Amino acid sequence: MKLVNVGTACALLFAGPAVAHYKFPALILNGAATPDFKYVRFNTNNINPLLDLNSIDLRCNEGGLASGPQTETATVQAGDTVGFTLSNSIGHIGPMLVYMAKAPGDPSNFDGAGNVWFKINEWGADFSSGSISWPQLGITSYSFQLPPSLPNGSYLLRIEHIGVHNAANANSAQFFVNCAQIHVTGGGSGTPGPLVSIPGLYNAEDPGIHFNNYFPPPKDYIIPGPPVWFE
Repeated sequence: MKLVNVGTACALLFAGPAVAHYKFPALILNGAATPDFKYVRFNTNNINPLLDLNSIDLRCNEGGLASGPQTETATVQAGDTVGFTLSNSIGHIGPMLVYMAKAPGDPSNFDGAGNVWFKINEWGADFSSGSISWPQLGITSYSFQLPPSLPNGSYLLRIEHIGVHNAANANSAQFFVNCAQIHVTGGGSGTPGPLVSIPGLYNAEDPGIHFNNYFPPPKDYIIPGPPVWFE
C-alpha cells in the first residue's frame, strides 16, 4: 500500500493550475472598475508570481517601475473606498495586503526606493470555525478604505496577495503585486508609518511567509510586514 504525505497532497490540491495565477489590472473608483492599466502600472510578467524577496520587482511587479510614465494618475479623496480588480479569481490561499508610498512629485516618475512604504490594509486567515480557512479564495476584486487623515499628495498604491499554498517549503511563497498611481485630496495631517523599504520588508523565514497551512493544523497566522496605519 502506497503512503501519501498529507501535507504534500493538500499543497497539490490548493496549488491548482496556472489559471489560479492572477494580476490586479484595474483600479476601482466610485464602485466601478476603470479600464485595465489606465491607472495601474503595466507589468510584463502577465499573471506569473514573484518569488525573489530581494528583487526591486517586489515593489510594483516586473516592468512596473518602467511603465510609470505611460500610466495616468487617478484623483481620490482621503477616506474614499477604492479597490483593484483581479484578472482571475484568487485560487491560492494567503493574505491580502495594501501599501502606499508618497511620491515627492509626479508619481509617474517615482520608483518607490527607500523607507517610504506603509501598510494601510490587511486581510488574513479566518479561525472562527475552529480551523484555518482563507476567505480570499474565489474573490474577483478587493476594495478597502483609504485612511481619512492621509496627507494630500501623490502616491503609489500597492496591492499584494501572498500565495502560501506551497510555503511549507522554504522560499516558495508566491507574491502577486501591482501598483496604481493616485493623487489624494481632502486629506488630513496624519503621519503614516512605520515606513519600510521594498525590498527589505519581508524575510524568507517570517512565520507568515515560511508557513505550513496543512500539518500540523495551524493555530494562528501572522500576517507579514509592518502593522497597519489607519487614522
